[in-house]
Amino acid sequence: QVQLVESGGGLVQAGGSLRLSCAASGRTGVSDMGWFRQAPGKEREFVCAISWSGGRIYYADSVKGRFTVSRDNAKNTVYLQMNSLKPEDTAVYYCAVRTKSTLGWVPTLAYDYDYWGQGTQVTVSS
Repeated sequence: QVQLVESGGGLVQAGGSLRLSCAASGRTGVSDMGWFRQAPGKEREFVCAISWSGGRIYYADSVKGRFTVSRDNAKNTVYLQMNSLKPEDTAVYYCAVRTKSTLGWVPTLAYDYDYWGQGTQVTVSS
């Protein structure tokens, strides 16, 4: 079992920044992690992902150049630095972990992850 707890969400004006954290506990092991988000009335969508080593990083086109994902394996924590936020970034943000082998990992697919956090709300006002 793996438990994930997100934090750092909040209300920010357009153009502002937020830093989300996702702390993992339990049987984390070697794991790839991803961030997804879901806006009201919309499907959950991929935001970014990072491999266990940090050597592979992926971003959705909509956040590329504005968001940065990183991780500190010593702290079992993944971070999402979000800059130049836009109203369309408003959503509940979820972190997810894949505990299976990294082989065959498709980072953009939600069902490729095994455990999910409860989510943290990010609201960007115009």
